[in-house]
Amino acid sequence: MASSNSLKTESFFPVIGLLWTATFWGAVWYPLRLLEQAGMSGLWTTWIIFTTAAVLGLWLAWSRRYEVLEQPGLLLLIALASGWLNAAFVLAILDGNVLRVLLLFYLSPLWSTLLAWLWLGERPSRSGLFALVLAMGGAMLMLWNSSLGFPWPQSEADWLAISSGLGFSISNVAVRRLRHLSAPLKAAVVWWGVVVVAGLWLLFAQIPWPQNVSSVAWMGAFLLGGVGILSATLAVVYGVARMPVHRSATILLFELVVGAISSQWLTDEIVTTIEWIGGGLIVFAAYMSVRISKTEFPVP
Repeated sequence: MASSNSLKTESFFPVIGLLWTATFWGAVWYPLRLLEQAGMSGLWTTWIIFTTAAVLGLWLAWSRRYEVLEQPGLLLLIALASGWLNAAFVLAILDGNVLRVLLLFYLSPLWSTLLAWLWLGERPSRSGLFALVLAMGGAMLMLWNSSLGFPWPQSEADWLAISSGLGFSISNVAVRRLRHLSAPLKAAVVWWGVVVVAGLWLLFAQIPWPQNVSSVAWMGAFLLGGVGILSATLAVVYGVARMPVHRSATILLFELVVGAISSQWLTDEIVTTIEWIGGGLIVFAAYMSVRISKTEFPVP
């Protein structure tokens, strides 16, 4: 029988890895905004940091490249959904209220429940339906538009945040069908999916290459991708693989705490009372969902 000290050690490092991932994604809005102020647009920043991570991470997945031929259709779906979710998340976090964007993104358990019901035939339990109703109620409160008299996204950032969460859920449900594939390959699919989606977006939007950007800003972008994105991805893959899904998903909700504290500390953004109430319902619904769900959480 393993000693209690070894069990604590086995649990300690996965928890630290997941906390690092949650901290990174909860606070990444700040370096992204600094890069934007330095002259690097959100889409170009997205493409640069994920290209850096994708190139450096090739060595992780190269030996597993043959797995691509097993389920190319689903891997393509994961790549496109992950590409959209990351590109949309970056743009939303740059243009919108940080905490509002994070809370709307965390409607993803609602979309995951609906998609799993429709796509995988997984009918939610009573607890799942209750979490679904809570999330919908929270969304209605957060999106309530007094001028229209009904809930509706009030800005482009709202649309991007919601669609980012939907992309996360599509990727999430697709990953459930690919549990047999290696984590490094799935991580690489996510990285390269962002590179392709952001690249096509840049092409069609005809956004020019960043001009007059300092070498310090370029170095910051490369470090954000090569250290931040890469390490956060590896940390979540490591942590999720070594503990029950409901526990790892609950730890990842720490991202909301980091986002709330950092945005209140570093910005003058205001969150209204009704948004706090709606957000609280969404967080509680997300917590309920991860406690009752057996869904594998993909790389963010």
